[in-house]
Amino acid sequence: MAVSSTATGLDTNPLMAAYKRRRDTSRLGVASKYESQGFISSGTYGKVYKVLLLPQAVAAPRPGDLKGEAGAFYAVKKFKPEKEGGEGYTGLSQSACREIALNREIGHENVIALREVILEMKAVFMVFEYAEHDFLQVIHFHSTSHPRSVLPLGVLKSLLYQLLNGVAYLHSNFIMHRDLKPANILITDDGIVKIGDLGLARVFHRPLVPLLNGDKVVVTIWYRAPELLLGAKHYTTAIDMWAVGCIFAELLSLRPIFKGDEAKMDASKKLPFQKDQMMKIMDVLGAPTVDEWPLLSWMPDYPQLQAMERERARQDPSKPRFENNMGIFLNRYMRSMDTGRAALQELFTWDPDKRLTAADALNHPFFTTDAPAPTKNAFAYATKPYPTRRITADEGGLFAEPAAHAPPAQTANTSATSQRPAAPPAPLAGQPQASTTLVGTSAVGLPGARMWTTQQQAQQQQQQQQQQQQQRGMARKRPRIA
Repeated sequence: MAVSSTATGLDTNPLMAAYKRRRDTSRLGVASKYESQGFISSGTYGKVYKVLLLPQAVAAPRPGDLKGEAGAFYAVKKFKPEKEGGEGYTGLSQSACREIALNREIGHENVIALREVILEMKAVFMVFEYAEHDFLQVIHFHSTSHPRSVLPLGVLKSLLYQLLNGVAYLHSNFIMHRDLKPANILITDDGIVKIGDLGLARVFHRPLVPLLNGDKVVVTIWYRAPELLLGAKHYTTAIDMWAVGCIFAELLSLRPIFKGDEAKMDASKKLPFQKDQMMKIMDVLGAPTVDEWPLLSWMPDYPQLQAMERERARQDPSKPRFENNMGIFLNRYMRSMDTGRAALQELFTWDPDKRLTAADALNHPFFTTDAPAPTKNAFAYATKPYPTRRITADEGGLFAEPAAHAPPAQTANTSATSQRPAAPPAPLAGQPQASTTLVGTSAVGLPGARMWTTQQQAQQQQQQQQQQQQQRGMARKRPRIA
């Protein structure tokens, strides 16, 4: 008689074991389904590769997955397995689990589609539809061309309209993206915009955990809304719309409009006030007032904002307040676009409750009245072809199994090495990374650095304590002088 798996915690039913062996044998692995074309980029949690779908893997592997076409290209995101204390694998990060769950539930023409998820070789592979371009690549192409050229108005409006269409879909399904930036907005060869990278996205309708508890830092610093910069613990989809406004301005000027330096978190893990980023915003939009933003005085970091204004008044008594210079930007890049100027200003509204929503932006006269009208193919108005995505050699990285944890190296004087966190992946050109700060890194590995181990430090502290105790004992034994 078969032993119950409920009692033992193991499945010892011979019929079930045979079924699982047969199922695992018939299931195709990553290398059997896809042919690697090369490496695309790396991020905080993994690496992305370009692959070719092989003929034997065209069918959808399980209900809910997408059927593919033989010879079609896909992007595979390979997640790094999490480790704890170097002892073994503990599973996926919260961001990876959230991205998998959300991508399997949604479907829209302007949101990147997930074909399947594969668990193999102690790693998780997410297979997405492939996009040959992204907003950052388009901006870089125009900013570095000789002579420097601006985006054609038809291309700009089509890109922006499709982006808003995808954001409106996410918001209508109670999803905040929370990391909109040019590098995360993809474009296919057919000119279709695809919103990607939902690693920081969250469902905001009755969330199980408050938004602040799960992720204390959201949105890359250059695209972070003022309510987040002022320490708001509760926020809405308006933070995505501020990021859309920053992307809109960057498509116009071919450079970030608010390019501030991020203040790093210290060892106390307290969120710092992003003074430099707030300064960059106020240099363009002026200082916010309670009249235009009634809840401004309730922001946790409002005292820091007042301190910035007092400091400005001391430095330049002739101009005691930050002036609104948005008109200079609009006159330079949007001289003949009255409705476009109005749309951008509504996206840069200080009060989140008054900020333009994605649904209202789609019906804005900038898209519905003024010519040219946005097209489904954003490249229909392009005057020259855009270069394809750069692909580098794979060198077996996609199909390589994560290396087993090696024991710490032994030396003549030490028995353990210092635990220094690995450096984060290099950000894409012109883009900072959100939430990739390393806290409390030591100088290990630098020239002349003293590599003290945990054991050595403990021994040193013990010796110091013994010396102090001996000194106290000698002091007690000294004879008193009459």
